[in-house]
Amino acid sequence: MIFEEKKIDSERIYEGAILNVRRDRVTAVKGQAFREIIEHNGAVAIVALKDDGDIVMVEQYRYACGRKVLEIPAGKIDRGETDPAQVAARELKEETGYSAKEITYLGKINTSVAYSEEVIHIYAMTGLTAGEQDLDDDEAINIVEMPFEEACALASGGKLIDAKTVAGLFMAKEQLFDKNGK
Repeated sequence: MIFEEKKIDSERIYEGAILNVRRDRVTAVKGQAFREIIEHNGAVAIVALKDDGDIVMVEQYRYACGRKVLEIPAGKIDRGETDPAQVAARELKEETGYSAKEITYLGKINTSVAYSEEVIHIYAMTGLTAGEQDLDDDEAINIVEMPFEEACALASGGKLIDAKTVAGLFMAKEQLFDKNGK
């Protein structure tokens, strides 16, 4: 049996620049319980594939985990933005300088189903044309290009710690390569 919790009431306990936190009182199997939920506008992530088979990734310092992280380009959906594909194209250009001719929707992931509403839409982008990065004032991003299979091997070997990157790589591998016999 699966018990579906229902909201009784809700209280906003934090409002921030990129996320809010609320505390919901819900029905539970044995009465009532509280759930603290992160409200987030969502994000996009991009598996950017060059014609030569390389993937374009980004490396940046991530304060929350205290280290440099190798990941696929990504960014948050800003308030008022309604088309995740347009956000993905914008983020690819800003972070890497690349523009894409073709955009393929691979799917979406929920980043943490226990306490966050954040959804990340994942796209594959091909037909890339190089250009100049247009980073935000607080960003310092190195572009890293490597064979797609090498990136997948890093993910399989536990060398990539970013969940959206691991998910995006394997979604692209399954949907773009394994299905096409490449």
